[in-house]
Amino acid sequence: QAQANVRKLSRYIHPDGVKSCQLVMGFTELAEGNVWNTMPPHTHPRRSEIYLYFDIKDENIVVHLMGDPRSTRSVIMRNQQAIASPAWSIHSAAGTSNYSFVWAMGGENQAFDDMDGVPMSEIL
Repeated sequence: QAQANVRKLSRYIHPDGVKSCQLVMGFTELAEGNVWNTMPPHTHPRRSEIYLYFDIKDENIVVHLMGDPRSTRSVIMRNQQAIASPAWSIHSAAGTSNYSFVWAMGGENQAFDDMDGVPMSEIL
């Protein structure tokens, strides 16, 4: 709770669940009072990832961070909007309230922990 990123992550398509040759998919729900997801940010150099944000009330937004860690960009996301994150891009987001999102990854493998973390000190 101290870092405002308490969330429930559910995996559905993965090697030990519903099988697929390249796809991994699940969803994440942020607990009430929590606004950050995927913190600290990371990349998946061998996979691309897609997000579909939902449970965002009309008066709220989610700021999706992406791009090279030394030159990030932000994209304002609203309810039921999707965004793709290429393999070289970090991904993280913060909302004005809690929210949920479906995530799906495809690429060279299905290893959930195959990611390269990016220290907060390197994010610009």
